[in-house]
Amino acid sequence: MHSHLYGFNLGLSLAVMATLSACDSNSFNNEPNQNGTGIVQLDETGIVQLDEIQGINQGVDLLLLAANQPISNILWQQTSGQTVTVLATSSKVISFTPTVDGEYSFSVSFTDSNNIEQVLEKTLSVESAVHKVTARLSHAALADNKVSFRSEIHQTIDVSTLTWQQIGGPTVSLTTENSNGDLAIFFDAPKVNVDTLITFNVSATDASNITYNDQVAVLVEPAATISGNAYFSDRKARVFSYNPNSPYADNLVNCVYSNSLTSSCTLAQTPLLAEEVKSSPTIPSVESIMDRVVVSHQWMGDRFKEFLTNNDANNDIRNLLRATTAIVIAYDIRPSFYWAATGAIYLDAENFWLTPQERDTINEAADFRADFGNDLQFVMPWRYIKDNDYASQGYSRSARVTRTPADGLYRLTSLMYHELAHANDFFPSNEWYIHQSSQRVLDAAVSTDFESDQLAISLPLASQEMRDLGQVSFAGETANQTQKNYLPTDIEGFFSPDRATDFYAYSSEREDYAMLFEELMMQSRFGILRDVAITNQPVGDNISASDYIVTWGQRGRIGDNKLTARVLFSASRVLPEFDSQAAMNLVATPIAMTVGNSWLENLTVSPSPTSMSHMLEQLKGYAIPGDFTQGNMPTSELMPNDNFNRYYEKPLPKH
Repeated sequence: MHSHLYGFNLGLSLAVMATLSACDSNSFNNEPNQNGTGIVQLDETGIVQLDEIQGINQGVDLLLLAANQPISNILWQQTSGQTVTVLATSSKVISFTPTVDGEYSFSVSFTDSNNIEQVLEKTLSVESAVHKVTARLSHAALADNKVSFRSEIHQTIDVSTLTWQQIGGPTVSLTTENSNGDLAIFFDAPKVNVDTLITFNVSATDASNITYNDQVAVLVEPAATISGNAYFSDRKARVFSYNPNSPYADNLVNCVYSNSLTSSCTLAQTPLLAEEVKSSPTIPSVESIMDRVVVSHQWMGDRFKEFLTNNDANNDIRNLLRATTAIVIAYDIRPSFYWAATGAIYLDAENFWLTPQERDTINEAADFRADFGNDLQFVMPWRYIKDNDYASQGYSRSARVTRTPADGLYRLTSLMYHELAHANDFFPSNEWYIHQSSQRVLDAAVSTDFESDQLAISLPLASQEMRDLGQVSFAGETANQTQKNYLPTDIEGFFSPDRATDFYAYSSEREDYAMLFEELMMQSRFGILRDVAITNQPVGDNISASDYIVTWGQRGRIGDNKLTARVLFSASRVLPEFDSQAAMNLVATPIAMTVGNSWLENLTVSPSPTSMSHMLEQLKGYAIPGDFTQGNMPTSELMPNDNFNRYYEKPLPKH
């Protein structure tokens, strides 16, 4: 049975937000905004359009308000107009940015609380005028989810005039991006009892003194209270099995990315991928791997599948994935990590986007460790280098750019090598088939004889000072006065004689083990070398890569003879199919960086057939990420501290 209801042609009134805000005492007043023309009552169901007047390059936001009833099986479809990209067709909220004027029509079908299929339709008009300010991306979120919105401004806009204002819904506490104007805002979605709209207006003025406004909203959906013994104590995004017909679909979400998870699932519920090839010497198929993938958006799974299909020529990643139970890619994962409590790897979707629309769906809240180690007087930057240039490109958050799979390949591949080294530490290949299916994943993981423990016993790191500093920079411990007084020359004395490949290796024995494997694989498979250095920690505004002055540094540190045995120990155990000895025989001799030159100037320390002087001149003015307003930039290595955020060792639960 179909019941056809037609969407309202409304600018969203504040009354809508106030009515749907669960009577929160801090809600905004019950009056319409400047574009508002009507009020949606609680007993009405319809489509709301935030901005009544739409222009080219202005975000269009359509929200399904469901009159306080649970709905399911949501599906948005475009029925007419210039084709646009909608990446959340099963959500209550869709957004897109038109590039052509004209009429656009949509329908949304859903199943209501009476199990009746409903269909709503909506037509909107886009005017030919180009809008110079747009905010992205209206979306739905669960209560307590982290939310971020970013504005895009035309080059004629004065960024210092940009202003965000909450205009509807329960009051939230905002933090902003500090870049001469608040280009982005961040907040946590409040607890609500019913679907609740929280709406913002962003405005800015151009050189002709014309002010532009755009609205953006989050539809906050109620969520059950997180119990005190939940494995994930912070709210997680709504996710689903990439392949709904997967034999593991019934268990995947609840076992690997759910706030209701309070005990590790069994290996019967989420077996290791190795079980797929137990009776055969073949590697796992891409299809069998995708049966283990959980995503918040379908495109994330599509990109991961393309990566496995097109960029794993040596089958390294597929072989390494045998030690995992699942792969989770979601808009709120930051940083990436492997977790033995579930046996899954968790990947930041920032590694996968190709289009601006895909990137819009990713929450950009900063890593919680961003400020760790700021009171120290040194930094230890790193980067991957190929032919005297950055191996990967980075892109300003404010730039609407499209990238190819090759643009992010090395960054993603090195991440996969690292996280899967952890998986194969907890579940080494010689122990894949010794566990009982009734055993919990966590119990099986911690019962292993950790290869990383054996490395620490037989070939230990020597510097206790570096271990202690690692807890400051990566675990958030407070630096003592002695540590605050260390100069870069002191750090050189601790680090350079030791046998770690990177500062991060001192964060834990597990990370030490993974770093060794990752660096060897990147050099062996791709001819990519890893730089590590010790520099000052600049302070002040407008800091760029040229402000980091090298006290000591090496390119290709794994080629240092004192690291050889440790690299072989790790690589031979993480991936036995890989001939690590042959690879080590071909590893390049380390190249010393030029002391006194900047981090940027040391980019060209390898012999190279091409001159980099022109590029260096161009890069000197580049500031730290977040200060770019347009165009591409070298990867986040331009701000060395940002590299610390790439990996994360999530503590295991106590039960």
